[in-house]
This record gives sequence, structure tokens and C-alpha cells, in this order.
Amino acid sequence: MSAELNGSRPAAAAPNTGQIRAHVTGWGRYVPSRVLTNKDLERLVDTSDEWITTRTGIRERRVAAASETTASMAAVASLRAIRTAGLDPDDIDLILLGTLTPDYWMPSTAALVKEAIGNTRAAAMDVSAACSGFVYGFATAQAWIASGLAKHVLVIGAELLTRFLDYTDRSTCILFGDGAGAVVLSASDQPGGALGIELTTEPQGAYMIWLPAGGAKSPPSAKTIARGEHYIRMEGKETYRFATKTMATTALESVRKSGLEPKDVALFIPHQANVRIIEAVAKGLNLPMDRMYTNVQKYGNTSAASVPIALAEAVNEGRLRVGDNVCIVAFGAGFTSGAVTIEWTADPARGIAGDAAVDPRDVHVRLPIDWDSVDPIPPALAELMARPSEVNPPLDDVVPGEPEPASHPVAR
Repeated sequence: MSAELNGSRPAAAAPNTGQIRAHVTGWGRYVPSRVLTNKDLERLVDTSDEWITTRTGIRERRVAAASETTASMAAVASLRAIRTAGLDPDDIDLILLGTLTPDYWMPSTAALVKEAIGNTRAAAMDVSAACSGFVYGFATAQAWIASGLAKHVLVIGAELLTRFLDYTDRSTCILFGDGAGAVVLSASDQPGGALGIELTTEPQGAYMIWLPAGGAKSPPSAKTIARGEHYIRMEGKETYRFATKTMATTALESVRKSGLEPKDVALFIPHQANVRIIEAVAKGLNLPMDRMYTNVQKYGNTSAASVPIALAEAVNEGRLRVGDNVCIVAFGAGFTSGAVTIEWTADPARGIAGDAAVDPRDVHVRLPIDWDSVDPIPPALAELMARPSEVNPPLDDVVPGEPEPASHPVAR
């Protein structure tokens, strides 16, 4: 159940005055079956399980198989969210995908997801706000719904970060993992739904977390590859200072725009970057840690996927019930930050059934005809990936089917 303070439930948000709001009606997540532990990383870089756990709280993370892509993981999470909402794929009017690891620079990964889930009518586009991408997408969806442009919006966060890491750099390769999460937002004039929204961008930190090469400023070349400029780079101390300061203030602004105070929020779903950052957010809001949902220990930092994965797991674990206030909050490269406070209105019991209704092996993403891509697994991970997994994955963690060539029909 949600945490309670002084023996009472948190206060309700201000009543809806009849305006249309976005309500979360569906949620879903997908994480790959392959587990990369801190002990595994000890074989790759000069680190230790104790060093990683003490500084980050991370114990393991998930690594996508060669057949998996950002789109394939996003499609599984999306179908689970749609099933949980009790909808068909063609009920979706808009698809927004937050990611910093798209399958291609073009087309959008959202377009590939649209086809993979069997939607024929939605607009689809990617959202580029790094780790804040899902929250930015959620805020965009609320605007579309409030304006009457959409009734049902699919918002996704999906990342395949393990293919963009330098496995000789212990400051970054220990942090990140792969996965996807999604929600369906539906229009309603009933009380609840999305309340206060706060988004910020502070470009003075633009080069604190970045991927130097691959864009128009520094196109791919043999030189950029030799220099390792296609790997994620991060100034850890500066990023930590920004995150600990900004996450709490952004969440507080969102909560107060909702007519609430932090004590009125049953659960915060913060970006899962580092447990020390999450502890700082709790301290900044003057709340106990049991008001902060954490799963960073299991998945590491999954960037834009971390908030929707955590939200789906929190609901399925019974941490939220109808009438609770929940605040999702994230920070990311740019520097960006975002928070949305939500009054929960959906039956939490629907989520587990929605997950079970979608077998990842039935989900396929179409590839170009005669496409012959290189092995996407970084060489440093190849040996570890070849070893049998020590984890017996549940049904929701089986690897999705191989992507379909263009001449094959798309799985529905």
C-alpha cells in the first residue's frame, strides 16, 4: 500500500472544474532477460560490487539481446499498456516515444512502434529530452488531450543504452541498462488525472552529459570512431549537483501547481539514476524514503525508460490505489527536468493481466529488404552475453522474436 504519514492518507487534490484532463488508463513495461551484475563488470573494468553499490545503489542491470531493438522493446511495453487500458491499438490517436537511443536517426522509432503494434491511424513522433523524455512526452500528451486533438495517447520511454557505452570507462559503463515502459493517457472530464506540470531546460549544462559524434556537427567517420566519440560521456560531479538540486525543486513546483504539498503525495516516482540522488530528493522534500519508489538496484539507469518502468512496477506491486496522488519527476541531459503530479484513477489490478496478455515473442519490428546490419553487441560484452544466464526469467522477460524482414507480414 502507499506510504501514510501520521496515520492518515495524503490529502486529495483540488477538484476538477470540468476541464478535460489526461488520465492514466494503461501501463506496461518490458526489460530484457539478460542480467549484467556488478560482479560481471568486475571482469571488464577496474571496479567492484562494493564500489558500485556504495556510490550508486545499482546491483545489476539488463542488456538487450542482439535481436532486440529500442522499437521492439517499446512495442512490447506499449501493447501491454494498451491491453491494460482495455483498448485496441487503433484506438490510439498519438504515439510519443522518449528516447536518446533511436533505432535510426530517421525514420522515427515511434513510427516503427506504430506499425509493430498494429496501429493504422495515429500520428507518431519521437521526443528528445534524454532521461526526461518520458515526462516531456507525458506533458505533451496532456496538452493534446486538453486541446481536444487526441482522446487516447500512448506515451513511451525506451532505451538501448548498453550499445553506446565505453566498457573501459568505469564512470559510465556501470550505470546504464536497457528497457522500456509505456502508459496510455485517456481524455476525461472526471476528477483526477494529470494536475500540475513543470518542465525546465538549463542549457549551461548541455555538455555535461552528451554523445559527441554522430550528428551534423561531427558526422560519423573513422576518426570519430577511433576517438570513441560515439560513446556516452558524462561529468559525474556536475551532473550529480544539478540532479540533487533540480529534481526536488521541479517536483515541488509540480506538486504546488496541483494545489498540494509534498506530504499530500502518496508516492514519488523519480528518475532512477542513482539512489543517492533519490535520497537527496526525499531530503529536499522533507519526506521519508518510503515515499520514493526505487528499482535502480535492479535495472540501473534506463534513461527515459526509468520512470515508466518504475511507475508500472509500483502500480502492479500495490503501491498506488484510486485517489492517491503520485508525482513522476526526472532530470536529464540538456540539462532538462520535468515533473507531473497525477491523481490516480485507474484500478491497479488491471496491470498484471495486461502484462500476461502480451507475449514478447509475438511482437516483431519490420526491417528493410536485404538489410544486413552488423552485430550490435559491443565486443566487450560478447563473452558475457554468450554465457548462460543465471536468471530464470519470467514470461514478461523473454526475448522478443527476431525482427521481421520487409517481405513478411507485420505481427498483430
